[in-house]
Amino acid sequence: MKGFQYLIRLMVPYRRRILLALLMSVLAIYSHIGLMATAAYLLARAALQPPMMDLMVAIVGVRFFGIGRAVLRYLERYFSHDVTFRILSQIRVSVYEAIEPLAPARLMYFKSGDLLGRIVGDVEAQKDLYLRVLAPPLVAVIVLLGYGIFLAAFDQRLPFILAAFFLLGGVGIPLVIKALGKDAGKRKITEKSQLQVQTLDLIQGMSELISFGQEESFLEKIKTTQQRYSSAQRSYSRLEGLSGAALGVVSNLGMWVVLVFGVILIEQGKLDGVYLGMLTLGVLSSFETIEALPMSLQKFDETRVAAERLWELKESKPEVPETLRTSTASAIDSVFPSYSPVLEISQLHFRYEQGEPYVLQDISFKVPLKGKVGIVGPSGAGKSSLVQLLLRFWDYHVGSIKLNGKELKTIDAAQARHYFGVVTQKTHLFNATVKENLLLASPQATDEELYEACRKAKIHDFILSLPEGYESKIGEEGLKLSGGQRQRLAIARVILTNAPILILDEATTGLDPVTERDVIEEILDLMKDRTIIVISHHLPIMQKLDEVLVFNEGKIAERGTHQELLNEGKLYTKLWDRADIFKSWEQV
Repeated sequence: MKGFQYLIRLMVPYRRRILLALLMSVLAIYSHIGLMATAAYLLARAALQPPMMDLMVAIVGVRFFGIGRAVLRYLERYFSHDVTFRILSQIRVSVYEAIEPLAPARLMYFKSGDLLGRIVGDVEAQKDLYLRVLAPPLVAVIVLLGYGIFLAAFDQRLPFILAAFFLLGGVGIPLVIKALGKDAGKRKITEKSQLQVQTLDLIQGMSELISFGQEESFLEKIKTTQQRYSSAQRSYSRLEGLSGAALGVVSNLGMWVVLVFGVILIEQGKLDGVYLGMLTLGVLSSFETIEALPMSLQKFDETRVAAERLWELKESKPEVPETLRTSTASAIDSVFPSYSPVLEISQLHFRYEQGEPYVLQDISFKVPLKGKVGIVGPSGAGKSSLVQLLLRFWDYHVGSIKLNGKELKTIDAAQARHYFGVVTQKTHLFNATVKENLLLASPQATDEELYEACRKAKIHDFILSLPEGYESKIGEEGLKLSGGQRQRLAIARVILTNAPILILDEATTGLDPVTERDVIEEILDLMKDRTIIVISHHLPIMQKLDEVLVFNEGKIAERGTHQELLNEGKLYTKLWDRADIFKSWEQV
């Protein structure tokens, strides 16, 4: 129930609006009851052919309640939906604020489709929290008390008759529906989430599925999930139909009981016959109050399950605590000067989870002011894990990483990342224009600054050749661009950040040897007053750097310049001998 309590807390700031919506709902139902009861009284009274003046109050009452019902119903819809949308907005903001610190370390434990389902579907499911779960019982109690007092003026047993049928329709039917439903609301949410996960997997992995001839089997898997989801939906729809029919029976039965009881009162001379229709139709119209209650427990289950899934995100602890969120950029700037800071790593050990083997062991090296360091090694040697630590996506617990003598993990993660510009092998590009993707790095950049960055990344001329130039859409993940073009755009974007430390993590993957050499030389020239860390399997790049670190099995196996490492004839030499394809760089 923690998820449900969490949502209730989010509703507290809107308590005045909620009370106003409840008031409008109660008044709208009272107007409906008043309209039906007054109209019945008017018809009965008119049948006795009294003087017209005796009917004026009833006539005015019918008009008043008729107009009031329409106006109040509109206001009830307006205020209730207004508060619902405000609550949904608050829930969305809360969920996004919970997710942001989790990226990327903790989000890896959630499937993309499931995460999308939580952000969209589970949040949207909360629209019924107020409209179908919380408000109807409160309104029903208030209407029962108010109209019960009115009925007691005619006979004190009438309120108890009304209360009995309210309990039957508002409590008895929901309990029966819940028993028959067997968690239909929960199954509906669960199967929908699973269907979203599988559908997203299908879209993202379509090429691989087709290549391996597995599209039919995967579609069959989705079809099975869809059948389960459809079954849950049909069960839910049947329950809604059954609940509506059951409530109709209860409300009409309540009306007939009041009618018979009224006849008895008339025969005993305790009730004027002119009031019989008023009481009967008034009771019948009062059952509008509990129309939403028969499915309320199913709706409660549905919103509760969705709320628990949202709470799972909310209570997830970020890998790196955002303890210094309030610190300002100026405060960090006082620690780090505007020029490239010194990076020093000492006896660093790191593993992703307790009990797992270390992916980095006893890592120690120093990158001096304006230093240019390369890191090479076989796949899985720990190179990219080091980048994750530098960007504070993960936290280290053994050893030290310092920037200008300041321990990295004592710095707010968001602020620390301002000092690193990163280009990875797979940089995300948004389904937007070229210009919009570039402005992500520097929102205040001028057009000329964008052009200059793209010239340095050797992509400016290509962008100008596009139909709309920098305003051209590049598709999701930049699919309208080639692999090399995507990398060059990513490099241009990181150039715009002007970060003091540049990390190239397989950044030239996808570039031909000539372009690779030109881009690296351009970056080295551009960042000659900055620190550069190059992680790459393309060993010819290492000839341009001050020092090369050779990682193997999470440790630094060798270190030195490119030529020194070749002369030693160890692992680096073996990697160089294997990389025949890269030697073409020296030949161009």
